[in-house]
Amino acid sequence: MERVDVEPYRGELVAYCYRMLGSYHEAEDLTQETMLRAWKARDRYDPALASVRTWLYRIAANACLSALAGRVRRPLPSGLGAPSDDPQAPLTPAFDIPWLQPFPDARFDIETRADMRLALVAAMQLLPPRQRAVLVLREVLQFSAAEVAAQLGTTVPAVNSALQRARALLADAVGADEVAEPDDPRARGLIDQYVRAFEAADVPALVGLLTDDAVMEMPPVPLWYRGSRDYGLFMRRVFEMHGPGWAARRLTANGQPALAAYAPDPAGGVRVHTLQVFTVAGGRVARNVVFSDPRVFEAFGLPARIPGDESRRAR
Repeated sequence: MERVDVEPYRGELVAYCYRMLGSYHEAEDLTQETMLRAWKARDRYDPALASVRTWLYRIAANACLSALAGRVRRPLPSGLGAPSDDPQAPLTPAFDIPWLQPFPDARFDIETRADMRLALVAAMQLLPPRQRAVLVLREVLQFSAAEVAAQLGTTVPAVNSALQRARALLADAVGADEVAEPDDPRARGLIDQYVRAFEAADVPALVGLLTDDAVMEMPPVPLWYRGSRDYGLFMRRVFEMHGPGWAARRLTANGQPALAAYAPDPAGGVRVHTLQVFTVAGGRVARNVVFSDPRVFEAFGLPARIPGDESRRAR
């Protein structure tokens, strides 16, 4: 039979598996498993029954559902309890919690990333796995109800019912506020201002760029803050701990503005500190999810340390 070329679909399959699992590393593993299963089943593929893309998503959907069996959801700290009112609270990581991870946009050529916003992916984790699969396959990837029914081994009425329930649950979990895209000129200008204030350790300037109820959360630390006042007090603590001389590199994650923050290194230069993913709404920073897991740094290809001359250019 004619050779089945599956490689062009790798990037979108990684994105699909990420939406399902909430983990970039697991998404890569499941995509590789999908490719392997497809290669082993290549002699049984019938182009008269489905396109290569539809066939691959059937394999990927079932691989993800098998992987999710018996798993707990991947949360962000704000999904686990009330905000802290103590900016001096101990920063104790909770590595036993399978935290939601960010998605490194630059590694894949994916046309639409708005549906990969961290808040939306976090909300998807609240859905039962099959509802999650139906929602992504129907709403994001635009497969027909009949195609999804075939992919998941169910019926069209069951797909339509699952989609209706998933939409209702997401409507309750995700706000309707308009969120700016990374290439929006106003959002770019705001993040440029944030970077300048951050590198200068200028807390009042940072606070002036926030919404009144701005959220900061810091996985794997199960701690989060709400409100520009506590956000500012916490940032003051961070700058006092590490001193001046910060650097930042702009990037994107989950279709959102982001930056890699580098703290001053006593040995010279700067060392990677956090990856920060912003939600911009109404011309202000409404949320900052701050990741400090070294595996996240690796996924984004961030150098662990930047020498002094290079760190100045990074700014």
